[in-house]
Amino acid sequence: MIDTIELASRTIFFRSDLRVMVVRWHTEAELEVVQSEYWKMLEVAVAHDLSDWLLDVRRRAQAPVALSAWVNSTFYPEALARLAPRRLRMAVLSSPYMTQQYINDPGHQQQVAYAMDASRPYDLALFENEGDAMHWLRP
Repeated sequence: MIDTIELASRTIFFRSDLRVMVVRWHTEAELEVVQSEYWKMLEVAVAHDLSDWLLDVRRRAQAPVALSAWVNSTFYPEALARLAPRRLRMAVLSSPYMTQQYINDPGHQQQVAYAMDASRPYDLALFENEGDAMHWLRP
Protein backbone atom coordinates (compact mmCIF):
# COMPACT_ATOMS: atom_id res chain seq x y z
CA MET A 1 0.00 0.00 0.00
CA ILE A 2 1.30 3.41 -1.00
CA ASP A 3 0.93 6.15 1.61
CA THR A 4 -0.88 9.42 1.03
CA ILE A 5 1.56 12.24 0.27
CA GLU A 6 0.79 15.76 1.52
CA LEU A 7 2.35 18.64 -0.41
CA ALA A 8 1.93 22.40 -0.01
CA SER A 9 -0.84 22.81 -2.59
CA ARG A 10 -2.05 19.27 -3.21
CA THR A 11 -2.41 15.79 -1.81
CA ILE A 12 -1.49 12.63 -3.68
CA PHE A 13 -3.66 9.58 -3.06
CA PHE A 14 -3.64 6.19 -4.71
CA ARG A 15 -6.41 3.98 -6.04
CA SER A 16 -4.35 0.82 -6.03
CA ASP A 17 -7.37 -1.24 -7.15
CA LEU A 18 -7.43 0.76 -10.40
CA ARG A 19 -3.70 1.64 -10.54
CA VAL A 20 -4.60 5.35 -10.59
CA MET A 21 -2.70 8.18 -8.93
CA VAL A 22 -5.19 10.78 -7.62
CA VAL A 23 -3.91 14.31 -7.10
CA ARG A 24 -6.24 16.79 -5.37
CA TRP A 25 -5.33 20.46 -5.23
CA HIS A 26 -6.45 22.04 -1.96
CA THR A 27 -4.94 25.53 -2.11
CA GLU A 28 -3.15 28.00 -4.36
CA ALA A 29 0.64 28.31 -4.31
CA GLU A 30 3.39 30.26 -6.02
CA LEU A 31 4.33 29.07 -9.50
CA GLU A 32 7.71 27.72 -8.34
CA VAL A 33 6.04 25.65 -5.61
CA VAL A 34 3.50 24.25 -8.04
CA GLN A 35 6.23 23.34 -10.52
CA SER A 36 8.22 21.61 -7.79
CA GLU A 37 5.13 19.63 -6.81
CA TYR A 38 4.60 18.55 -10.40
CA TRP A 39 8.10 17.05 -10.31
CA LYS A 40 7.23 15.28 -7.05
CA MET A 41 4.08 13.87 -8.70
CA LEU A 42 6.19 12.53 -11.53
CA GLU A 43 8.75 11.07 -9.15
CA VAL A 44 6.02 9.19 -7.31
CA ALA A 45 4.33 8.04 -10.53
CA VAL A 46 7.60 6.69 -11.92
CA ALA A 47 8.51 4.97 -8.65
CA HIS A 48 5.17 3.14 -8.63
CA ASP A 49 4.74 2.74 -12.40
CA LEU A 50 1.49 4.73 -12.46
CA SER A 51 0.62 6.32 -15.78
CA ASP A 52 -3.13 6.86 -15.17
CA TRP A 53 -3.76 10.06 -13.21
CA LEU A 54 -6.86 11.77 -11.88
CA LEU A 55 -6.00 15.47 -11.44
CA ASP A 56 -8.66 17.14 -9.30
CA VAL A 57 -8.45 20.91 -9.73
CA ARG A 58 -11.96 21.71 -8.51
CA ARG A 59 -10.69 23.75 -5.52
CA ARG A 60 -8.41 25.93 -7.59
CA ALA A 61 -9.59 29.50 -8.05
CA GLN A 62 -7.24 30.13 -10.95
CA ALA A 63 -4.84 28.40 -13.28
CA PRO A 64 -2.15 30.74 -14.56
CA VAL A 65 -1.66 30.45 -18.30
CA ALA A 66 2.11 30.46 -17.63
CA LEU A 67 1.70 27.25 -15.63
CA SER A 68 -0.29 25.59 -18.41
CA ALA A 69 2.34 26.61 -20.95
CA TRP A 70 5.12 25.19 -18.73
CA VAL A 71 3.20 21.94 -18.20
CA ASN A 72 2.70 21.56 -21.97
CA SER A 73 6.24 22.48 -23.02
CA THR A 74 8.33 21.10 -20.16
CA PHE A 75 6.49 18.79 -17.80
CA TYR A 76 4.54 16.57 -20.20
CA PRO A 77 7.54 15.79 -22.44
CA GLU A 78 9.59 14.79 -19.37
CA ALA A 79 6.72 12.75 -17.94
CA LEU A 80 6.33 10.92 -21.25
CA ALA A 81 10.04 10.12 -21.41
CA ARG A 82 10.18 8.88 -17.82
CA LEU A 83 6.96 6.80 -17.97
CA ALA A 84 7.68 5.20 -21.36
CA PRO A 85 6.67 2.79 -22.71
CA ARG A 86 3.43 3.26 -20.75
CA ARG A 87 1.05 5.88 -22.18
CA LEU A 88 0.29 8.79 -19.87
CA ARG A 89 -3.47 9.20 -19.37
CA MET A 90 -4.83 12.15 -17.38
CA ALA A 91 -8.42 12.82 -16.39
CA VAL A 92 -8.70 16.43 -15.22
CA LEU A 93 -11.58 16.91 -12.80
CA SER A 94 -12.61 20.54 -13.07
CA SER A 95 -15.17 22.81 -11.46
CA PRO A 96 -17.68 24.58 -13.71
CA TYR A 97 -15.82 27.83 -12.91
CA MET A 98 -12.47 26.43 -14.07
CA THR A 99 -14.05 24.87 -17.14
CA GLN A 100 -15.38 28.31 -18.10
CA GLN A 101 -11.86 29.75 -17.74
CA TYR A 102 -10.54 27.04 -20.06
CA ILE A 103 -13.28 27.81 -22.61
CA ASN A 104 -13.49 31.61 -22.43
CA ASP A 105 -9.95 32.84 -21.78
CA PRO A 106 -7.93 33.03 -25.02
CA GLY A 107 -4.67 32.02 -23.31
CA HIS A 108 -6.31 29.01 -21.70
CA GLN A 109 -8.09 28.11 -24.93
CA GLN A 110 -4.75 27.83 -26.71
CA GLN A 111 -3.10 25.75 -23.98
CA VAL A 112 -6.08 23.42 -23.49
CA ALA A 113 -6.46 22.89 -27.24
CA TYR A 114 -2.77 22.03 -27.46
CA ALA A 115 -2.90 19.62 -24.50
CA MET A 116 -6.06 17.88 -25.71
CA ASP A 117 -5.05 17.56 -29.36
CA ALA A 118 -5.54 13.93 -30.39
CA SER A 119 -2.09 13.87 -31.99
CA ARG A 120 -0.37 14.25 -28.61
CA PRO A 121 1.47 11.14 -27.35
CA TYR A 122 -0.69 11.15 -24.20
CA ASP A 123 -4.40 11.23 -23.42
CA LEU A 124 -5.99 14.12 -21.54
CA ALA A 125 -9.70 14.67 -20.96
CA LEU A 126 -11.71 17.21 -18.91
CA PHE A 127 -14.53 16.17 -16.60
CA GLU A 128 -16.83 17.83 -14.07
CA ASN A 129 -17.95 14.48 -12.59
CA GLU A 130 -15.50 12.23 -10.74
CA GLY A 131 -17.38 9.04 -11.61
CA ASP A 132 -17.10 9.83 -15.32
CA ALA A 133 -13.41 10.65 -14.93
CA MET A 134 -12.65 7.38 -13.14
CA HIS A 135 -14.70 5.43 -15.68
CA TRP A 136 -12.62 6.99 -18.49
CA LEU A 137 -9.40 5.98 -16.70
CA ARG A 138 -10.39 2.33 -16.26
CA PRO A 139 -8.18 -0.01 -18.26
